[in-house]
Amino acid sequence: MLSKRKKQTAIKEYARHETDTGSAEVQIALLSKQIKALADHLKKHSKDNHSRRGLLMMVGKRRKFLRFLKEENEARYDKIVKKLELEV
Repeated sequence: MLSKRKKQTAIKEYARHETDTGSAEVQIALLSKQIKALADHLKKHSKDNHSRRGLLMMVGKRRKFLRFLKEENEARYDKIVKKLELEV
């Protein structure tokens, strides 16, 4: 889980306008931060299969958001992939 402060900073950094909290960019950024945190957890606790399942579900959800964004606006897609340093 991300702390409230980390979520707020990610939202401010990737938001398209001041009140934006649900755009694809924000959702992708939040999921990426959660995925990174959970991956670190799984490095220490390799037998935690419940968290592994949650990680795989988050990766799938992020993939869907990325696919949507690529179809909607490829320039925004390229920008978010470069900013988050994602391998696509």
